[in-house]
Amino acid sequence: MNIDQFLAIPGKFRSLNKFSTKSTSGVDSKKEAEKRMNIYINEMQKLQDMFYAGNTHSLLLIFQAMDGAGKDSTIKHVMSGINPQGCQVYSFKQPSAEELDHDFLWRTTKCLPERGRIGIFNRSYYEEVLIVKVHPEIILRQKLPGIDSAKQISGIFWNERYESINEFERHMVHNGTIVMKFFLHVSKEEQADRFLKRINNPEKNWKFALSDIEERNYWDDYQKAYEDMIRVTSSTLAPWYIIPADRKWYMRLAVAEIILQRMKTLDLKYPVLTNKQLADLEKGKKFLV
Repeated sequence: MNIDQFLAIPGKFRSLNKFSTKSTSGVDSKKEAEKRMNIYINEMQKLQDMFYAGNTHSLLLIFQAMDGAGKDSTIKHVMSGINPQGCQVYSFKQPSAEELDHDFLWRTTKCLPERGRIGIFNRSYYEEVLIVKVHPEIILRQKLPGIDSAKQISGIFWNERYESINEFERHMVHNGTIVMKFFLHVSKEEQADRFLKRINNPEKNWKFALSDIEERNYWDDYQKAYEDMIRVTSSTLAPWYIIPADRKWYMRLAVAEIILQRMKTLDLKYPVLTNKQLADLEKGKKFLV
């Protein structure tokens, strides 16, 4: 699979229309995808063990998508072989009163992964230029100085938010955090089918929320917000990958392969012991034999 096909090339991305939601390029069948997925999971498990032991980098995986695209299931399947000790997952929903009393990056900043660990954001600080951009009245809850109505929110405001995000990610990368961002690109028709399955299947009823259906009225606004976000914040240091999401088995495999290839570039190894540590091993062996 050529993962470059999913890359929103920094400075060149323009439209989501050029990215398929249905593509299965590079994979012949669901059966092949499942076979490869098992191999990837085993490889990732070994790499994560060295990643954790090395304690040098941290890895932040960000997942953004329209409702029903498959964020939860992708995280579940792709990270199924990961040692929970070295992995943290956070889902960001409506901010609390405490979070609203801080800057918009605060609630995610305190959840960043420590060195040696993998952090997963199911939604993220990017909600501040997505749902908040589609529904700008949300800004009023943040009690920002000089903004008393949604009409006062201009293009300058959003550009400043993008700038803050880019600077934040640049800071993370310069301090050892690898930032990987995935937009799960689902079609409006496939989303409708998945919502119907939630309604018709009693075991999936708990996932259904009428608000998800209501948000479909803003589909075009969301697509525009995603395009603006990706165009401005896909950088060489922290690129966006646009993953076809209409076939879940392909979406999961693509995400897994991108993460795996990135981890392999780190040339991970177990820490080299000092002479003192080696001597301590010999001493310990004498006590036990």
